[in-house]
Amino acid sequence: MGAVTYPDSRVAEFINNRMIPVQMLYDAQPYASDYNVKWTPTIITLDQNGKEHHRIVGFLPPDEFIPGLLLGTAKMNFDRDELDDAMADLEKIVNNYPKSAATPEAVYLRGVTQYKNTHSPEPLKEAFEQLRREYPSSEWAKRATPYSLL
Repeated sequence: MGAVTYPDSRVAEFINNRMIPVQMLYDAQPYASDYNVKWTPTIITLDQNGKEHHRIVGFLPPDEFIPGLLLGTAKMNFDRDELDDAMADLEKIVNNYPKSAATPEAVYLRGVTQYKNTHSPEPLKEAFEQLRREYPSSEWAKRATPYSLL
C-alpha cells in the first residue's frame, strides 16, 4: 500500500480530508489483539469511541481503496443513524465508482438507508433491481432477493 496506494494524490487528499489515519505494525500490542488484526494491511474504520464499523484486509489499488473507505464512513454513519451522511457517501460510491467491488454493497445499503428514511419499501425493490441488473453475481444481489417480493 505504501508504494502504490498511499502515495496516490487522490488517496492522500481523501485521507487528509476525511480520516484520522493511524499506522502501526500488524502485531503492535495491545491494538492488534483489541482489534483482531492478523494480517497487513488491515484498514479499520472506527468511530470516535473506537467502535469498528468496517474493515478492509489486504492490498487495494487507489480506485478500490477510496470507495472502500467511503463504504466504511457510510457504514459508520448508518450505524449511528446519521442517515443523510450515510446516503451522501453511498451516492458517491455508486455514482463515481460503479465498477468498484464496494459498489454492490453500497447499492444494497443505499436501498436500506432510503427505506429507513422513508419507510417505503420501494427503495428496497429498486436496490434489488439494480443489483440484479448490474451486479447479478454479487453476494448483495443474493441478499436483496427477498426485496423482489415487495
